[in-house]
Amino acid sequence: MGAQQAHWQNSPAPNNVFKIPPPAGMGGSPASWGAPPQPQGLGSSGECTFAYEELAAATNGFSDACLLGQGGFGYVHKGVLTNGKEVAVKSLKFSSGQGEREFRAEVEIISRVHHRYLVSLVGYCIAGGQRMLVYDFVPNRTLEYHLHRKGLPVMDFSTRLRIALGAAKGLAYLHEDCHPRIIHRDIKSANVLLDNKYEAMVADFGLAKLSSDNYTHVSTRVMGTFGYLAPEYASTGKLTEKSDVFSFGVMLLEIITGKPPVDRTNAMEDSLVDWARPLMAQAQGDGNYDQLADPRLDRRYNPSEMACMITCTAASIRHSAKKRPKMSQIVRALEGGSSLLDDFNQGVKPGQSTFFGSSGATSDYSQNSYNADPKRFRELALSSEECNNNDPGTSSSVNASR
Repeated sequence: MGAQQAHWQNSPAPNNVFKIPPPAGMGGSPASWGAPPQPQGLGSSGECTFAYEELAAATNGFSDACLLGQGGFGYVHKGVLTNGKEVAVKSLKFSSGQGEREFRAEVEIISRVHHRYLVSLVGYCIAGGQRMLVYDFVPNRTLEYHLHRKGLPVMDFSTRLRIALGAAKGLAYLHEDCHPRIIHRDIKSANVLLDNKYEAMVADFGLAKLSSDNYTHVSTRVMGTFGYLAPEYASTGKLTEKSDVFSFGVMLLEIITGKPPVDRTNAMEDSLVDWARPLMAQAQGDGNYDQLADPRLDRRYNPSEMACMITCTAASIRHSAKKRPKMSQIVRALEGGSSLLDDFNQGVKPGQSTFFGSSGATSDYSQNSYNADPKRFRELALSSEECNNNDPGTSSSVNASR
C-alpha cells in the first residue's frame, strides 16, 4: 500500500481524478478542535480511526470513478478497505467552518445510535486540516434518486410504503429511544439511503441536535433544506421533534405524488405542501386519490394503503406543531393501525389545524407567518448556488441566521 500511495501522491492528477490533497503534518490534530471522543459501541481497539493514507488508497486516490455525491460541505467517495469491506468516505470541504461543526456533530451523535434503519459510522479520520467520516456503504443510492431520476423504472407503491415505514422507524428511534433525544433537522429524500432490497436507512447527521427531556424546544440558527422546513422552525428558530415530523410529512407527500418539494421549473406556483393540502382534504372525503397519486403508478396501489399514507401525511404537516403526531404513532399507523388513523383525523380537517380561529392566529404560529416565511426562504434557496448533491431534483440547503 505504501508504494501505491507514494506513487499517487507524487504523480500529477489525471483528468478523471478529484484529488484531496494530503494534509500538512500527517495525522496531527489541531489544538483548536482536539481529538474527538472515542465513539461508543465501535470497540476500543482503535479500528474506528483511519489514517489519511488508508482512505486515499481505499478510494483510489479519491477518484472521480469512486465519487458517489457532493454536498454543500463535502464529497462522498466509495472505498474498499484492506479487509474487503465496502465503505462510503465523506471528506469535508477545506476551510469550511460549517463542515468542522458538521464533523463534530456527526461523530458525537451518530456514535450514540445503532439501529437497523440508521446508517452506521465505521470510523473517522483527523489528519491536519482534513476531516473524514467513514460509513457503511449503502449500495442503492437514495430515495430522491429513485423518485426523480429520469429513465429509471417506476418504484411501485408497496416499495414506497416499505421505505416510508423504515425511515419512520429510524426517526422514531432517534426521537423516543435515545437519551438525550436526537432531532435530525434535515429529513429529506436525499438523506434516505436504500440497500439492494430497497430497505431505508436514514443518513447525514451533520445538522442533528441533542434535546434534553427537560426542555420543550432547542433554539438554534435555522438550517436545513428548503421545501422540508417546518414553518414554525423557519420563522422562530425553535426546534422540536415535531419539526422533523413536518419534514417527514413532506417526504411522504413526495413519495405519494412523485413530485419534488420545490418545483424549479415554476410550473407549480405553490409549494408541494400548499398544492396538496386541498387535494388531501378532497381525497379523504371522497376516496379518490388520482389527483394526488404519482401518475406513473397508473393507479397500481392498494387504496387502503394510499389512504393510510395520505392520512399520516396530512397529520404530519399540520400548521400547529402541537397537533402533529409522534413518529412512533406514524410507525404504528403505517403498519396498519387503523384506530390511530381515526385519532389523527379526530376534530381536525386534513392538512389543517383546529388551533386556527377566525383571526387566522394560532397559539404557537400564525397563518400570516406561514404564508410569508416560505416565500422568504424560497427566494433564499433558489438564489443559492449550493446544492446537496448532483442528482436531479435536489433541494437547496438553507443556512439562515436569525
